[in-house]
Amino acid sequence: MTLPLSLAHRLGLDLAPHRRVFASFFLYAFGFGGFFPRLGELQRTMDVTESQLGLGLIGAAVGTMISLTFSGPLLERFGHRRTLLVVPPLLTLFYAIAAHAGGPLALFLCLLPAGLSIGAIEVVVNLEADRIEHQQGRRIMNRSHAFWSFGFFGAGAIGALAAWLAISPQWHLALMVPLSLVMTVLLLGRFEPAPHRVQADQAAPAPHFARPTGTIMLLVVLTLSALVLEGAGFDWSAIYMRDTFAATPFMGAVAVATGAFTQAMTRYFADGYVARHSPLGVARTLLTVLLIGDVLVFFAPSPLLALLGFGLMGVGTSALFPLAMSAAAQRTDRPAAVNVASLAQFAFVAFLLAPPLLGFVAEHWGIRWTFGVGLPLVLLSLVVSGVLAARPSTAAAQAA
Repeated sequence: MTLPLSLAHRLGLDLAPHRRVFASFFLYAFGFGGFFPRLGELQRTMDVTESQLGLGLIGAAVGTMISLTFSGPLLERFGHRRTLLVVPPLLTLFYAIAAHAGGPLALFLCLLPAGLSIGAIEVVVNLEADRIEHQQGRRIMNRSHAFWSFGFFGAGAIGALAAWLAISPQWHLALMVPLSLVMTVLLLGRFEPAPHRVQADQAAPAPHFARPTGTIMLLVVLTLSALVLEGAGFDWSAIYMRDTFAATPFMGAVAVATGAFTQAMTRYFADGYVARHSPLGVARTLLTVLLIGDVLVFFAPSPLLALLGFGLMGVGTSALFPLAMSAAAQRTDRPAAVNVASLAQFAFVAFLLAPPLLGFVAEHWGIRWTFGVGLPLVLLSLVVSGVLAARPSTAAAQAA
């Protein structure tokens, strides 16, 4: 491994530490973002129903939860640098292989290692972002997640172009592998892990399963609508455009990319907006935008209105989860790491499992209802949004 790592260092670009973190988030999403714009075509190639497709997609969710729960010690031993140089191209490779699956079981088995990779890189990039924030004394977390959305948008845009050029999903995803490898070497070849936070090193490790308190469950409910609709937009918007409007694969890919782009732009500017306004006001504004976007998608009489709805949904889903994570970290009832882990575990279950399960809804009620079921969830999130108004004392907040 030494020779390839040293070669990557020689070929890599000289970037500032925080820009390398941005690049790692970008490459993380770029690694699998090209798969979902072509999902409608892959469904027809496999000749499966929406519910069967949903069962296959659960493979990634299962792998991710296993990795999030148990990969921490292994990642520390393997090293963040190796992880970020190896996993993004490997993730792209797993999704390229999944494009050749012949049925739901094969898709599940192909996506299981992809999910293990997602969980590993999810841990590393967020730890690196947190350590850079601590080292530099400024917030970069929302902008880091903006680059995740930019990566998904970039992969979606390439998917739209490939569909427009009538390149098969299998060839398109195969070509993404060397592209991801080259970008990883250039952008992360000189990546060096940030120093550990002393306080985090001295703290006791969070348990594998962190029991949620009542407040944490309210924060889960607050983010539920955004997480479900974000995942639904990524997984099902291309199929929605095809089945509802007989749209071309190109338009289906554009729908996926539209939501990712508006989400990315909102996340990029979210830190400054949250600093000027209260978290509660920002959350209610985003939930209102999300509700309008979801209504447009559910009732859309034309593809253009549906695209507008997907764009508004991208805005609405952008910053709700980071706001909830900040609120969990500022709780003083138990260590911040435990509260954050508890919220993250339950939130990831919703984000990863709900969209595949929506395949059953699509098959039995119609594809519009994959987004229609989000309407009561948004209303429920608005009802519990007051949980963000409860603020700890200034000293406690600074300690958190």
